[in-house]
Amino acid sequence: MIFSLQGIVQELTPTYAVINVNGVGYYTGISLMTSQKLVLNKETFLFIQQIIREDAHLLFGFHTRLEKEMFNLLISVNGVGAVSALILLSTLTLEEIASAILSGNGALIQKAKGIGTKTAERIIVDLKDKVQKFGDAEGNISSFENNKVKEESLSALEVLGIPKRTSEKIADRILKQIPEITVEELVKQILKNI
Repeated sequence: MIFSLQGIVQELTPTYAVINVNGVGYYTGISLMTSQKLVLNKETFLFIQQIIREDAHLLFGFHTRLEKEMFNLLISVNGVGAVSALILLSTLTLEEIASAILSGNGALIQKAKGIGTKTAERIIVDLKDKVQKFGDAEGNISSFENNKVKEESLSALEVLGIPKRTSEKIADRILKQIPEITVEELVKQILKNI
């Protein structure tokens, strides 16, 4: 399974790029968000999602790991294919998508070409609990690093027998106050506040 590609941008359009890795050109579908970060004939690094179908092996490239995660969440929804997910990622920012899902704003999701009312509703229902990592109830987006620190801290506390629900709210409060906190420090702070 291809996880990432590092190479020269050989061809570039708003919807796909060819990444030349040691003489082999990899055709990767991309969103407008990723396309804007790439420069023709310059070195790049992309996170890759490989989708293997009976008739094709497809590669989709993302400038950030967070964009790849959102893509995977979107394609997990019944009726949302890879192309629809890329169109949505090209139409709205990650923040807007997460905020629309959390607030139940189907009209905003429908701005993406090809996504109708039923699909938008399905995206909201299926992903409401899964996009919390992209933001809180107010739709504020936390950074990926904060998220990673939070996840590792909550896992460590679960090993110590502290339920995730108990520590999660405390973790969110502390991360808002001290965004650059380390895993070790966050675990200590949560233990103090329980």
